[in-house]
Amino acid sequence: MRVNEKYSTLPAEDRSVHIINICAIEDIGYLPSEGTLLNSLSVDPDAECKHGLYFRDGRRKVDYILVYHPKRPSGSRTLARRVQHSDAALAARGARHDQPLPGKGSVGAAGGPEPPVDYHEDDKRFRREEYEGNLLEAGLELERDEDTKIHGVGFVKIHAPWNVLCREAEFLKLKMPTKKLYHINETRGLLKKINSVLQKITDPIQPKVAEHRPQTTKRLSYPFSREKQHLFDLSDKDSFFDSKTRSTIVYEILKRTTCTKAKYSMGQGEGRKKDSALLNKRRKCSKYGITSLLANGVYSAAYPLHDGDYEGENMDFNDRKLLYQEWASYGVFYKYQPIDLVRKYFGEKIGLYFAWLGVYTQMLIPASVVGIIVFLYGCATVDENIPSMEMCDQRHNITMCPLCDKTCSYWKMSSACATARASHLFDNPATVFFSVFMALWAATFMEHWKRKQMRLRYHWDLTGFEEEEAVKDHPRAEYEARVLEKSLRKESKNKEKRRHIPEESTNKWRQRVKTAMAGVKLTDKVKLTWRDRFPAYFTNLVSIVFMIAVTFAIVLGVIIYRISTAAALAMNSSPSVRSNIRVTVTATAVIINLVVIILLDEVYGCIARWLTKIEVPKTEKSFEERLIFKAFLLKFVNSYTPIFYVAFFKGRFVGRPGDYVYIFRSFRMEECAPGGCLMELCIQLSIIMLGKQLIQNNLFEIGIPKMKKFIRYLRLRRQSPSDHDEYVKRKQRYEVDYTLEPFAGLTPEYMEMIIQFGFVTLFVASFPLAPLFALLNNIIEIRLDAKKFVTELRRPVAVRAKDIGIWYNILRGVGKLAVIINAFVISFTSDFIPRLVYLYMYSENGTMHGFVNHTLSSFNVSDFQNGTAPNDPLDLGYEVQICRYKDYREPPWSEHKYDISKDFWAVLAARLAFVIVFQNLVMFMSDFVDWVIPDIPKDISQQVHKEKVLMVELFMREEQGKQQLLDTWMEKDRKKDEPCNNHGPKACLDSPEYPGGAL
Repeated sequence: MRVNEKYSTLPAEDRSVHIINICAIEDIGYLPSEGTLLNSLSVDPDAECKHGLYFRDGRRKVDYILVYHPKRPSGSRTLARRVQHSDAALAARGARHDQPLPGKGSVGAAGGPEPPVDYHEDDKRFRREEYEGNLLEAGLELERDEDTKIHGVGFVKIHAPWNVLCREAEFLKLKMPTKKLYHINETRGLLKKINSVLQKITDPIQPKVAEHRPQTTKRLSYPFSREKQHLFDLSDKDSFFDSKTRSTIVYEILKRTTCTKAKYSMGQGEGRKKDSALLNKRRKCSKYGITSLLANGVYSAAYPLHDGDYEGENMDFNDRKLLYQEWASYGVFYKYQPIDLVRKYFGEKIGLYFAWLGVYTQMLIPASVVGIIVFLYGCATVDENIPSMEMCDQRHNITMCPLCDKTCSYWKMSSACATARASHLFDNPATVFFSVFMALWAATFMEHWKRKQMRLRYHWDLTGFEEEEAVKDHPRAEYEARVLEKSLRKESKNKEKRRHIPEESTNKWRQRVKTAMAGVKLTDKVKLTWRDRFPAYFTNLVSIVFMIAVTFAIVLGVIIYRISTAAALAMNSSPSVRSNIRVTVTATAVIINLVVIILLDEVYGCIARWLTKIEVPKTEKSFEERLIFKAFLLKFVNSYTPIFYVAFFKGRFVGRPGDYVYIFRSFRMEECAPGGCLMELCIQLSIIMLGKQLIQNNLFEIGIPKMKKFIRYLRLRRQSPSDHDEYVKRKQRYEVDYTLEPFAGLTPEYMEMIIQFGFVTLFVASFPLAPLFALLNNIIEIRLDAKKFVTELRRPVAVRAKDIGIWYNILRGVGKLAVIINAFVISFTSDFIPRLVYLYMYSENGTMHGFVNHTLSSFNVSDFQNGTAPNDPLDLGYEVQICRYKDYREPPWSEHKYDISKDFWAVLAARLAFVIVFQNLVMFMSDFVDWVIPDIPKDISQQVHKEKVLMVELFMREEQGKQQLLDTWMEKDRKKDEPCNNHGPKACLDSPEYPGGAL
C-alpha cells in the first residue's frame, strides 16, 4: 500500500537531517493522521488537488515543479558508504534501514537480491536529499510524487507559504499595489473627443479581456515591506501574489539555495580514498544551486505550472484559456494583443517582446502603403520611360558584345527589353523619395517604441527598476565549475610547494593560519581572469573569421555556378533557352543561396552557442549578450553577403572586351544587364526574404513542434496502446507540462525579426514591397509565436525587465547602416545618378533621348584576345565589326582607345557627392525626429511625478498619525503624573492607578 506523505518544516533541532526515514517519522514530530490516510486512499484524489495544481490536501497551490529520474538505492551497503556527520542524532538515524524521501513511491523489498552499486546515481540521490532539506529550511513546503503516469520520472511539488512570499517579495523589492487609489489624468477638449471617437472605431478590434480596457483609476504601488503590510490590500491573500510572482519568488529561492556537503565515501583502498578526498574537496569548494543541479543531471527539469488546460468546455476558466481564445488563435489576427494579460501570465520580459513586435507590425502599415504607391507609380510610368523604350526599339539595332568567351555570340539589346521595363518598376525617381521616407520611418519607429516602452514601465510599475537591478545575478553553473577547477589546481600547487619546503617547528601555528586563510581564498576569492579565458577568446576569433570566410567561399562558388551555367546554356540549340539565360541563372542561383542561408543559419546558431559556452560568462545576462552578438554577426553576414555582392560588386570588376578579368584564369566575371543590376538585386532580395520567412520562420516553427508532438504521441501509444486515451485524461498538470518543450529563450524570436528589419530597411531602394511582405508575415508570426508559448512550451519563469536590452542598440545600428547602404544603392547600383548627369550635362534637348547610347562604349571585334572571340560570329545573320558594351571608355578610333573617358569621372563625382549629401541630410533629419519627439510622454511623466507626491503624502500622513498617537499616550502619562505633583507621594501611592497600593 502506497501512502502519500508530505514534507513538513523541521524543528530547529532537526534541521541537519537530510534523509528522513518513514519508519522513524515520529522522530521529527510528524504522525500521519487518519484523515491523511483516508485522503490518500480516496477514490478521486485528482478532484481534491485540482488535477495537479494543488497539493493533495487541495489547499496549498503548486508554485514550482522539480523533475528527476528515481533509481533504486544500492541496497544496505549504501549506509556504509555514506559520509555521516558527527552529529549523534544523525548517527543514530543512520543505523536504521534506508528508506526513500517522503512522498508517493517505495523501494523494493529488503530481502531481494542486491542490485549492482551505482555510485553516480547515489551521489545524485544524496544531493537531491540535501538540497530538498535546505529548501525546507528556507521555509518552502514540498510534496513528492513518484507514482506517476510517466514511467521512470518523479516530481517534487513546491509550495511557498505566505510568510516566505512576504519575505522574498521584500528582498526582491517587488512593487505591489497599495490600498491608495488615485485618478489618472485624462485628456480634455479636442483630444478627449478624438480619443473617444478612436475608441469607438477600434472597439471591434480590441481583445475581450479586463486588463485591456482603458482605466481611469490606478492603485499606488510601493515595494513590499512586512513592516508596512497595513498599506497593502491584503483582503485576499491567496490572490495578492499571482502565479507569475509566486513562481518567480520560488525560482529565486531555488537559485540561492545550495547543497555543499559530501555524502559518502567511495569504498576501501588507496585509490578509493584519493577519489573520496577529491570528491570532498569539490564539495567544499562548490555550491550547487538549481542551475548547477540541472546541469549535472541531478534534476532533469524545473518549471512553473501552467494555470490549467486551454481547451475543453468543462475546464475551469483561467488566464491560459483566455490567452488562447483572445491571443493565440488565428481567428483574432485582426485584433490588438492583450499585452497586459501576456505580462501578467508570462512576465515583463516576454510581454516586452510581444509589445515590441506589435509596435513594429503597426509601424509597417504606413511603410507598406507608401511602398505600394511607389510600386504603382513605377507601373503607371513604365510606358513613359524613354531609356527602356529606346532599349526595346528594334529600329536602333544595337549589337552588344558577347557575355562569355567563345560559346556566347553577339546579341541584340532589344532582347533585354523585358528586363529593362521591369527595372523601371523599382528604379525610378520615387524610389529615392521612398529611401528617405524609410530612413525617417526607422527613426520614428525607434522613438515610438521608446515612448511605448515608457508607458508600459509606468503601467507595469517598473519605473524604479533601475535601482533594483543592482541585485547581483547568480553565477552560472559552468562558471562555478571552472572556478572550482582553478581553485583545486591552485590548492594542489600550494601543497606541492609546502611539501618541498621544510616546516620549522617554531612556525607551526603560523603555518596553520596560512593554510586556513588559503582555504578561504580558494573558496571565496577565486575568479576567472582574461588569462583563463584567452584560449576561448582566441578560438572565438579564429572560428568567427573562418565561418565568415566559409560564407564568402560559398558566395564565390555560387558566382562560379552562375558563370559556368550561363556559358553552358549559351551553347543550347533552343532559341527560347538562350533568350532566357539571365532569368534562369539568376533564379536558380538565388534558390541555391536561399537553401545555403537556411542551413548555415542553423549551423551558425549552434556554433555561436558553443563559442559562448567556452568563454564561460559569469552570469546569464552576460551569456545572453555575448551569444546575441555572435549569432547576429554570423547570421547577418550569412543573410546579406549574396545581396551585397549583387548590389555593390557584380559588374564592377569585369574589365572590357579584349581585356576581361578572370577568376582562376578560367571564369570570366559576370556583367550586369544593360538596364543595371537593380532588377537582379530585387529578385535576389525578394526570394531570400520571402523564402526565409516562409520556410525558416513559419514552416519550421509550425512543423518542428508538430513533429516532436507526434513523436511523443507515438511513444505514449507504444507504452500503453490499450488505454491511451484514458491514460492521457488521468495525467496531472505537472505531468502534462513535462511533455511540453522547454523554453529556450527569446533570442531566436528577436533574431528573425531583426534580420527581417534589415531586409525592410537596408535595401529598400531596390524592393519597395519589402514592408508589405514583412507586414503579412508578422501578422501570422504574432499568432504563431503566441500559440507556441500558450500550447507548445512549458511556462517560462517570469523575468522582470525594463527594456528589450541589447536588441535596441542593434536596431539603432541597423537603422544607421540602412541610410549609408541605401545611399550607395541609389548612387552606384541604380541609374538614377547617370540619368541626372546626362539630363543636365549632355542632353541636347533636355530630355532622356540618347541616354542609352551615351552609356554604351564601342569595341572593334578585331581586338579580341586569341581564343576569346565567338565561335559563331555570324549568329545574327551578318558580320559584326563594332559591338557595344556598358561602360564609359574611349572608342577604338580614339587616340587613347579603350581608356576611361571623362564622362566616367563626371558620373563618379556626382555619385560620391550624392552619397555625402544624402547621408548627411537623412542623418540630420533622423536626429531631428529623435530630438523633436520626447522619449517620455508628457502625461506619463506627470503621472510618475504625481505618484511620487502621493507616496510622500501617504507616508507623511502615516507619520502624523503615529505622532498624534504618541502625543496622546504622552498626554495620558502627564495626566497620571499630575495628582502626584499636587497631593504628594502618599496620594500617588493610594491612587488606583498603582495597583500595589501603599508600601
